[in-house]
Amino acid sequence: MSARSKSSSRWLQEHFSDAFVKQAKSKGWRSRAVFKLEEIDKREKLLRPGRVCLDLGAAPGAWSQYALRQVGRTGRVIATDILAMPPLAGLEFVRGDFREPEVFTAVLALCPERGVDVLLSDMAPNLSGVDAIDAPRSMHLAELALELAARVLKRDGTALIKVFQGAGFEALVRAARVQFETVKLLKPQASRARSSELYLLAKALVMV
Repeated sequence: MSARSKSSSRWLQEHFSDAFVKQAKSKGWRSRAVFKLEEIDKREKLLRPGRVCLDLGAAPGAWSQYALRQVGRTGRVIATDILAMPPLAGLEFVRGDFREPEVFTAVLALCPERGVDVLLSDMAPNLSGVDAIDAPRSMHLAELALELAARVLKRDGTALIKVFQGAGFEALVRAARVQFETVKLLKPQASRARSSELYLLAKALVMV
């Protein structure tokens, strides 16, 4: 069995026996990932009524679902993903790869001139099961999210970005510490223990 098929089989087995998956289904959330954001948000108070949020890699939409609830009618949630996503009431969605100029321009056009309050990124590449391939792809997405955060956030804005420990990880954290007053690394309970996944929380953008 290939590394990819072993990884896929293990994921499927974990997925269908996962308490967070069952809880997400019972509560109407689009994926278990919502519990990662919810835990961090409850602790760090990222999303509040009236705030503007940009959600990168949004599909299937659980983070956007949660953000919409938190920012309320006076806030906005802008989201983008390569994948199609069933609509959510109030969500401003751009489908496509934001690395492409036309998609990037469309996303920027939705962001207010005064800036975005919170940038969320739960982006991850399609995993091959080979760490030497997956790690650089994952790091590249995290680097792009951090670069975009510096461009679209308000001066005191916050970014929450999925990262994976490995090559380039320490450099990414150093770059975030140059641009933000406070940088934390968090592993919410809904993150699988065996995963090298962490969330980089960068608060108060200072380098504009």
